[in-house]
Amino acid sequence: MKNRIPKFKNEAEENAFWASHDSADYVDWKKGKRTIFPNLRPSVRSISLRLPESMLEELRLLANKRDVPYQSLLKIFLSERIRQEFKFYPHRA
Repeated sequence: MKNRIPKFKNEAEENAFWASHDSADYVDWKKGKRTIFPNLRPSVRSISLRLPESMLEELRLLANKRDVPYQSLLKIFLSERIRQEFKFYPHRA
């Protein structure tokens, strides 16, 4: 029989608990099932980024041609480049 998972006062308390306990003592992973969370959004953080005005204008022009917001296009470009870098330097991933 597996141990009962305690009730937690907050997320920080839960994080501390799982950092020091093995989930296999509490969950029978053999009974686990894969699931998909289609509406789950990744956590985001706002940052301040200084760009040359000419680069920002070029980005806005490209975004306008694709009919997307320039910030979304910037995220697409960054995502593509990050994937390329991890393919080039696989030992860093």
